[in-house]
Amino acid sequence: MAIRAPYRSLRGISAAVALLAIGAAGCSEVSDAVDSAKDGAKKVARQRSVFTLHVGDCYNPNNKGEDEEILVEIVPCDEAHTGQVAADFQITGEKKYPGDDAVSAIADKRCPVEAAKFAPDTWALPKGVAAFYYTPTAQSWATGDRAVSCTYNKESGTFTGSLEAKSLKPEQTTFLKGSNAVYDALWTNQPEKDTVEDDLAGYKAQAKAVATALDTHLKGLNGIEGTQVGKLREQLTKTAEHWKKAASAADADAFYIAYDPAFAGIDPNKTVAARKELGLATTVPADEAEVWAG
Repeated sequence: MAIRAPYRSLRGISAAVALLAIGAAGCSEVSDAVDSAKDGAKKVARQRSVFTLHVGDCYNPNNKGEDEEILVEIVPCDEAHTGQVAADFQITGEKKYPGDDAVSAIADKRCPVEAAKFAPDTWALPKGVAAFYYTPTAQSWATGDRAVSCTYNKESGTFTGSLEAKSLKPEQTTFLKGSNAVYDALWTNQPEKDTVEDDLAGYKAQAKAVATALDTHLKGLNGIEGTQVGKLREQLTKTAEHWKKAASAADADAFYIAYDPAFAGIDPNKTVAARKELGLATTVPADEAEVWAG
């Protein structure tokens, strides 16, 4: 699943603030102008540098998440907003700026994992909310910026309320942690080549990662009671074997034979009954539904 990336920008650039001049006008016009000025003043007061975002902050970007961002408007989460910071981390082990692609690759890999700690059930996210992140640019890196802010943003419109999950039961947490790890293993290990023939080793490595994640998920499911959970556990046990066969395939043909049932076996639609039994969200996100719909 693609993760889009608006970028952090250079430190120290100040934002230009437009002031509304109120001239001689009718009472209604003056009142509207005053209200507009108050709204503008509130927005200015809420501006914060993207370098100082904190996990849990709800905000509105000033440039709709396009290109580089310097300031965002921090708002109470009970007000309409387009984004919320779900996680952050520091890029380490790099003395020189590794380049836009390398920084994005790091964020692509870590943000889904880190954000899942904040909002484990991505199925429960409001419609249209997707993962984004702010990353350093070459200019901000030179000033010492190493932070990546992982966020959830609504690409069109706004949402209200915090996305943070605070009251999950142990069995819900266990299920979500294992399930999320399976799909993370699938997408973060997706080879760049479009065909297995062009990168058999890469696809086998992906299959091995998914099989490993499934084994861990199955161990977690062993400790969860429920008829539907039990059925899912049986189905995923068979699915894990297909992924293991794909991981050890001798050639592309053998890989394809194992991969088809392996991929079908982790169709998120097959988890709906177990999710319902556990009291989790049951509507498959549109992007995931589209992938498995073929």
